[in-house]
Amino acid sequence: MDEMKAVVLLSGGLDSTTVLAYAKSQGYEPYALSFRYGQRHAVELEAARRVAAAQGVEGHTICDIDLTAFGGSALTADIDVPKHDTAEEVAEDIPVTYVPARNTIFLSFALAYAEVVGAADIFIGVNALDYSGYPDCRPEYIEAFEHMANLATRAGVEGSTLKIHTPLMDKTKAQIVEMGLALGVDYGLTSSCYDPDEAGRSCGHCDSCLLRLRGFAEAGSVDPISYQESA
Repeated sequence: MDEMKAVVLLSGGLDSTTVLAYAKSQGYEPYALSFRYGQRHAVELEAARRVAAAQGVEGHTICDIDLTAFGGSALTADIDVPKHDTAEEVAEDIPVTYVPARNTIFLSFALAYAEVVGAADIFIGVNALDYSGYPDCRPEYIEAFEHMANLATRAGVEGSTLKIHTPLMDKTKAQIVEMGLALGVDYGLTSSCYDPDEAGRSCGHCDSCLLRLRGFAEAGSVDPISYQESA
């Protein structure tokens, strides 16, 4: 298959790393895009660098955006990250770790990057099943953004069609883990925790850690990353 250019949003976590591997398996030439937006778990950017280097990308850009100017989230303000003992305790309503408009901002940057490198495809690891209730992870949101993107770009006006791919949208975390392992993903390079310690070890009790751990357990596999002793 001839390689096609695609922008892949890469946080360094489990989902985006799986999506990067999937995009490559489909014959795409990936341009990875990550963000330093003032998140307390900035260790994920080191993970993104490791993943991009291990999987091989055409380019890896890290953009600086200061979302701490607005706050409003436990990831960008002095608000405690919720902790639980089991994944069953993860609330179904929109949690305080939701970062207002984050995916809209990220996709807008990805759209600009795609126009510059000549890519007609964007990949993002949003998921509507095992997620924390974020409104910008729903399929209707992605569909609406894709429609807007094709109205707002020179490529769209000139007749090219941009597609936003969400290969994990209807998968459980266990299915995502299984998919990644089948693609040869090294999950030991990734980081998903919202509140890691100074050594980069995951807390094991935030929503992201608990959903990740449950995914590995249900997939019959062991999560290879390091967790804090309290976990």
